[in-house]
Amino acid sequence: MLSSFAMARQQPKADSLITIHLDSAVNITSSRLDVEAFIRQIVTDTSFYEAFRQMKRFNFLAEDRIASYDKKGRVKASRYRKIIRTARGPQRVRYLVNQDSGQVYRRKGKYDQYTVELFDYIFGNAYNSAYVAGAGMRPSGANASYKDKLKTLLFSPGRPVKGIPLIGSKTEIFSANLRQYYDYSFFSGTYLDSIPVYTFKVLLKPDLSSWSKSSMMIKELNTIFDKRTMQILGRSVVMKYSNLAFDFDVKMDIEMGYFNHGETLLPTRVFYDGSWNVPFKKEERSMFLVRHREYKLPD
Repeated sequence: MLSSFAMARQQPKADSLITIHLDSAVNITSSRLDVEAFIRQIVTDTSFYEAFRQMKRFNFLAEDRIASYDKKGRVKASRYRKIIRTARGPQRVRYLVNQDSGQVYRRKGKYDQYTVELFDYIFGNAYNSAYVAGAGMRPSGANASYKDKLKTLLFSPGRPVKGIPLIGSKTEIFSANLRQYYDYSFFSGTYLDSIPVYTFKVLLKPDLSSWSKSSMMIKELNTIFDKRTMQILGRSVVMKYSNLAFDFDVKMDIEMGYFNHGETLLPTRVFYDGSWNVPFKKEERSMFLVRHREYKLPD
């Protein structure tokens, strides 16, 4: 089970979503769309966040793989779960497979890695909870504020993430202060072999000094838009930064798909590969692959 998952670390990731085919660059000067239109859509969009919230309305099949690594890249712990999630009834989650290997947990059932805890909160909450119209995904309990910050990075890149030491406004890549460091471009393409899309790319300028490149936290951000509706269908981000408080190197892909006769956008794939190192805690290196399919509304 783990060998194929570990091999995924050697494959390209986060620089492009695996299910999109790019046709050509779009000439911005001759298009009705421009960079500002894409930026406005990214900053104001709520459909991406809403897609995760809407999961709770549906029955679906989920497959989660998690692995943590030592400094030499060797797997030291892993977890594999295959789940049938039911939107109604007392038993919302039924495990088809639930396998652990190595030190996934500490004593008292707590996760050995904080990163695993954060991601398990997001998906475990969606699996176990019932859908309530108007209810948000506000975290609670231990480490609630940091869970909220992680969700800001996932769902709203480009917005400030307050409360993280020495980060401040470094996530605001569309601000007047940071735009000078990035190039923006967009491409026409096809997603899932049939959906016409734009891919909007944000990349660090290649001629920046080494100091400027290292001081920018978000290295690359790719966002897929449905041409027909301008809804966000997918996102990939590369983040790398180091300061006196911590250092991290993270890559993430999130992909969506249409279900319920094309009326509802729902997450289908989440990929994460990253390392974190903060004071007074051990360095964490982990990888996640979460897949969701067979979404159906309950009878």
